[in-house]
Amino acid sequence: MIHEKFYELRKKQDDFLSRKNHINSEFCNGVYDRWENPVLTRDHIPLTWKYDICKETNPFFMERLGVNAVMNSGAIYLNGKYCLVARIEGNDRKSFFGVAESESGVDGFRFRDYPIQLPDTCPEETNVYDMRLTQHEDGWIYGTFCSESKDTSSKDLSAAVAACGIVRTKDLEHWERLPNLITKKSPQQRNVVIHPEFVDGKYAFYTRPMDDFIDTGSGGGIGFGLCSDITNAVIEEEKIISPRVYHTITEVKNGAGAVPIKTDKGWIHISHGVRNTAAGLRYVLYVYATSLEDPTKVIAEPGGFFLVPLGKERVGDVSNVVFSNGAIVKDGKVFIYYASSDTRMHVATTTLEKLIDYTFNTPEDPHRSPDCVKQRCELIAKNLELLENDKE
Repeated sequence: MIHEKFYELRKKQDDFLSRKNHINSEFCNGVYDRWENPVLTRDHIPLTWKYDICKETNPFFMERLGVNAVMNSGAIYLNGKYCLVARIEGNDRKSFFGVAESESGVDGFRFRDYPIQLPDTCPEETNVYDMRLTQHEDGWIYGTFCSESKDTSSKDLSAAVAACGIVRTKDLEHWERLPNLITKKSPQQRNVVIHPEFVDGKYAFYTRPMDDFIDTGSGGGIGFGLCSDITNAVIEEEKIISPRVYHTITEVKNGAGAVPIKTDKGWIHISHGVRNTAAGLRYVLYVYATSLEDPTKVIAEPGGFFLVPLGKERVGDVSNVVFSNGAIVKDGKVFIYYASSDTRMHVATTTLEKLIDYTFNTPEDPHRSPDCVKQRCELIAKNLELLENDKE
């Protein structure tokens, strides 16, 4: 017998999932629009994932397998729907993946009946999270994610090892697990993204070299490497293409985010940068572009951050954080999916035209306060002159 509480909660959830999202009219920077409601939260999780709905075995209708947060979603447009492969964190701290789909890309996301059951090929693996999705020219959709295991060489109970797990699929339903990525000169890897096209006939990876689980150590920023065989991916050399820089938004760490967006002017990358504050690490998004002919060559670097947490986005399990590992381009419109404070998912929308303008026409960071002031004063002088001429 199904518990009557199930039908009551299902009606409330259906009303919640059916609500329309709207552009936040109070926010304006000319670059993108923010939307009022998160697109995925723990309240989007199907009731059948959390409750035993049988009245006999769950007379008080208690949550048996709770969900703490939904965040850090890979994104792809597939079969007429905007699909997010979300990181779902249970009350037990373990993360897993689930596919949520929407026809609009800004609201109405609903999870498929079951979460993803990845092939269990790594006995030492304890946790998985933060999948990026690449629609590759070889015909496969590749997912790269963090595969975390206990660091058995350390007596510290929290010590862990991060590796890049790789899966591939055609439908986000059936998944083939490939061996984890090996980078010969980097003991740990996170935030790995596969480039959507072959480079010199090889598979290209954006990496984040790390000496240990938390600190990048000698890892200098976002790396780039090639491998010949995706079914046994080994990268011999990593070239840093977006380095960490002192007293900038990337001072502590940076990492690849969404799969690079191809435009007629270059590949546009939406990545994350991390700096330290008295309140802890602050994660923001930033943008740069690389050459179509040589994806290791940076050709544009707008100064400062692209997107930061605002208002309620600043509060959550890990406050003052935004993180993106998925974007979708459809009919000239760009959907940038980002998590706030490791708790819920949002969307910001723009156009390719605007994103290109921002990337290639925003001034670079001059890296010194006197030069930053000079840069700003030049802008002010230009504007004041225009205003003065307009009076005439």
